[in-house]
Amino acid sequence: MQLKTKDVKSTFSTHKNFVGCLLTHLNLRKFISQLTGVYLKLTCQSSSQDLDSFQRHRMLLGFLLLSSWQFLYMGLCTAVQSELTITTIKQEPYAMSKGTQLEGFCMDLLSEVAKKLGFKYRVQLVRDGSYGRQDDSGNWNGMIGEVVRGEADLAIAPLTLTAAREKAVGMTKPFMQTGISVLLRKDISEGAGFFDFLTPFSAQTWVGVLIAYLGTAACIFIVSRLSPCEWSQPQSEQNRFSLLHSLWYTAGALTLQGAGPHPKSLSGRVICCSWWLFAVVLLACYFSNLSSSKTSESSQLMVKGFEDLANQDMIEYGCLAGSSTLAFFKNSNNPVYRRIYEHMERSKSFVSSMDEGIRRAREGSFAFIGESVSLDLAVARHCELVRAHEVVGMRGYSIAAAYGSPIIKNLSVAILQLSEAGELAYLRSKWWASSCIAGKGKSSAMQPHSLKGMFLVLSLGLGLGTILAVLELTSKSRRSAAEQKKSCCTVLTEELSLRLRTSDAKKSQENVEKDKEKA
Repeated sequence: MQLKTKDVKSTFSTHKNFVGCLLTHLNLRKFISQLTGVYLKLTCQSSSQDLDSFQRHRMLLGFLLLSSWQFLYMGLCTAVQSELTITTIKQEPYAMSKGTQLEGFCMDLLSEVAKKLGFKYRVQLVRDGSYGRQDDSGNWNGMIGEVVRGEADLAIAPLTLTAAREKAVGMTKPFMQTGISVLLRKDISEGAGFFDFLTPFSAQTWVGVLIAYLGTAACIFIVSRLSPCEWSQPQSEQNRFSLLHSLWYTAGALTLQGAGPHPKSLSGRVICCSWWLFAVVLLACYFSNLSSSKTSESSQLMVKGFEDLANQDMIEYGCLAGSSTLAFFKNSNNPVYRRIYEHMERSKSFVSSMDEGIRRAREGSFAFIGESVSLDLAVARHCELVRAHEVVGMRGYSIAAAYGSPIIKNLSVAILQLSEAGELAYLRSKWWASSCIAGKGKSSAMQPHSLKGMFLVLSLGLGLGTILAVLELTSKSRRSAAEQKKSCCTVLTEELSLRLRTSDAKKSQENVEKDKEKA
């Protein structure tokens, strides 16, 4: 029996049409095209008259190989063209009911992947409501079990990529990275520190307030000595505003208590009014920030990580039963993680669902251990909850398919393309949007630039008061110079020397007292 070139070409055309169906999903077009070209070349170079026995057997072998290839992948090609069955599980925000349909992050991801690969799908909920756990006999339940038994083609959900699951089914590149963390109520906070009353202002602000206090006290002391209205007879009178009294008076005004006697001169009153205004605004800002910091101090958790959780016995804690989180602690060799697992196993503090764990955390005195991504969603939905900063056991969420399925490669490529295009980040921001009102976080310490206006007002007041005191002394010196028929500068210099030299003023006062005694 001889094979004609025309018949071989016709047969190859049929094979080529089949391969076209297969190529869309297996990326084998290049390989099959090259194999087809080689085969046709051999056929065309051989005539029906001069083919020897070796060549005929070679052509028959190639024909049989291609026929075997067709039958091997016939089921795959039919599966690609037919509707795929997708299994998932209800969990906010991955898959949620909306009428008769499902919506959520995984549903949007499935829609985008289907557009890229060109397949139709039908979504069904997992029957037993589980993600997938292997029992002692080696059988799988949940979504993983449905994929293993062929009841579903794909499982798309927050399925954690683990070694055990990778052995049972094929899993794609992760479409989301996550880890293990702790969810608690915000009112579970650590005790206040000894110097928490200083937290409303930053260190720079406190230094600025101290400088303003000392500067104001010094200005009051200087003005009370320069102003004739405040100290009219330096030779015989004692100045009421000594340096210590100026410091005391300024501190009293800062605490809104007041400490007499008060200044009588215009210059002294200008300085005091400036300081009073500064003190009122400063205290208002202080108490406002102090109240905010006390309200939000619950963000400083007593449980900052898993070591803190294991070292305390006041807060009960647990995780989702049969989850990869539980397997992480069970299989870990870390002593802290082992203690956490043994405590959960001993107290049977597992929860049956994410909703139950979140509900118990909201009720208080319970710390829910779970996937950080899911905990972030709970924090975004419930403003009284907060997630601990520590995240361990980083892993990813993947799509599961039958073991060895060639569609896994295409799904992974599609996921990477969506990630590089920013689509996954967009879906994350869409479904993880926070419902909490912004601005309720922990207030930051007030910086000096926040009070720069009041520092400026105080500086202008101190400068104006000092200038007025000099003008008052100059006015008195001019009158005294006219009476004594001396130059104004001479009299002013004598007044300044007398008023600013404390020792000379004391000596003059002692001499006056001695003269009175002798008289």
